[in-house]
Amino acid sequence: MELPLEEVCILIPTLNEEPTIGTLVRQFKQLGYSDILVIDGHSTDRTRDIASASGATVQIQVGKGKGDAFIQSLKYLTKKYVILIDGDGTYDPQDAEALLFPLLNGYDQSLGNRLIKANYPAFSQLNLTGNRILNWLFKIGHGRYLYDILTGYRAFTLESLLRMRLYEKGFGIETEVSSEAVRNNDQVAVIPVSYGVRIGSQTKLDPVHDGIKIARTIYRLAKMNNPMFYFGLIGLFFFIFGGIIGIYIIMEWLKKIDHIPLTLLAVTLLIIGIQIVMFGIQADLQLAHQREFMLELEKLRREK
Repeated sequence: MELPLEEVCILIPTLNEEPTIGTLVRQFKQLGYSDILVIDGHSTDRTRDIASASGATVQIQVGKGKGDAFIQSLKYLTKKYVILIDGDGTYDPQDAEALLFPLLNGYDQSLGNRLIKANYPAFSQLNLTGNRILNWLFKIGHGRYLYDILTGYRAFTLESLLRMRLYEKGFGIETEVSSEAVRNNDQVAVIPVSYGVRIGSQTKLDPVHDGIKIARTIYRLAKMNNPMFYFGLIGLFFFIFGGIIGIYIIMEWLKKIDHIPLTLLAVTLLIIGIQIVMFGIQADLQLAHQREFMLELEKLRREK
């Protein structure tokens, strides 16, 4: 199947990528991609000049953060397919073809999976372990295992992009994009890609600090995809806290010591915990009905 390269936009968010952006743009040009859009987050080096001289269209980001750049780019996108790639030279443009093929066969997105054995030398043990933990946390919270939710190499149909409701301004955008794929019931192809060591510039991510922020984002977004998980954890916290106080009250009562205020507190916490869990169950049922309704609408749309 021949790739319609004229219908593809290469989207590259950048921030101080002077050592790599020129080579990256030229490699895509050599592969036949003519529409290359760079969204620059106010680089203080020559990133914009090099990208423009290499043949890319450069837009200056209004706000800050990778997520903000991605959201801003949506108003510039007109091509049927979009490839999102980091500008730091860690991904191989040759893999773009493999990401595009599933879209031609009906998939909504392709996700470039970095977490394959051949790429392990490019990761520190902390980064590799953190990615695995976050992927499993996403599976628990959102109900789908996508192998590498934090990848910076993806392909989309424009239609799937325009369905997304995106608000994350920073590196949480990858998590939000994955969450939106689940919410919209998108077909996502997972494609192994090459991943190398960052060249010429320091990483903008702190493994611990940003890992915690991403974990919080995964949990916060779960209320849209798995409300039972989201509200269940909150309810479980109240239930356990009330249970611990209740055990203490019982132990004291066996010693003939009464704690009336603590008893009221324990009962209140247990009731609140149960009510929150019940709310999660109700929200989960409503979400299931909504998804079924949306599936029927999609079937009717395709039949027309």
